Amino acid sequence: MLFAAGFGTRMKHLTAHQPKPLVQVGGKALIDHSIDLARAITPKNIVANLHYLPHMLVDHLNGTEVQTITETPDVLETGGGLRNALPLLGTNPVFTMNTDAIWKGANPLQQVLDVWDPIEMDALLVCVPVAQTIGYSGDGDFTIASDGRLTRGSGAVYGGIQIIKTDLLKTIKEPSFSLNVIWNKMLKNDRLFGISYDGNWCDVGHPEGITQAEEMMNV
Repeated sequence: MLFAAGFGTRMKHLTAHQPKPLVQVGGKALIDHSIDLARAITPKNIVANLHYLPHMLVDHLNGTEVQTITETPDVLETGGGLRNALPLLGTNPVFTMNTDAIWKGANPLQQVLDVWDPIEMDALLVCVPVAQTIGYSGDGDFTIASDGRLTRGSGAVYGGIQIIKTDLLKTIKEPSFSLNVIWNKMLKNDRLFGISYDGNWCDVGHPEGITQAEEMMNV
């Protein structure tokens, strides 16, 4: 599941006439960087949710294996968007991926797949140690315990990639909601896990992130 429905307001003028996933980094659209990582693990299908200027992404993805689903009239956020796409994704655990980050190092999708244990875990998040992030100024989103369990705290940033079971999505009444709501339920049951990414990661949610990501890619 590629999240591609946001307005990209932090990108300012760059998203005035195009959706953020089409912003170019290193001569390639952000969403294409994400698709390349996804293709490397040969998933059964790839789905992208759309909302802002969706026709541009439909045209861009035409001829690829990526299926699209447009959220209308309102954007559904990550949780609602994932639930809305389940008819295309099926009932098995799903990879979800934000399309506004660039990764340098091993394929994070493969790393999380290698560690995934559906018996013990309800979700497994790829987290990046703060020291290995580019263009990020916070303290992190989570603390990773020695057994991989997550707690809200500092030390590691959620990089925007995870494997997650989808059964809890049906327990939320609101049509639009964040996956943080689902994570909170998993945290209460000690079933939210994370892995520490050993490469570098750059947030491209703001214009400065483009240059920072390109510099990271070329180092």
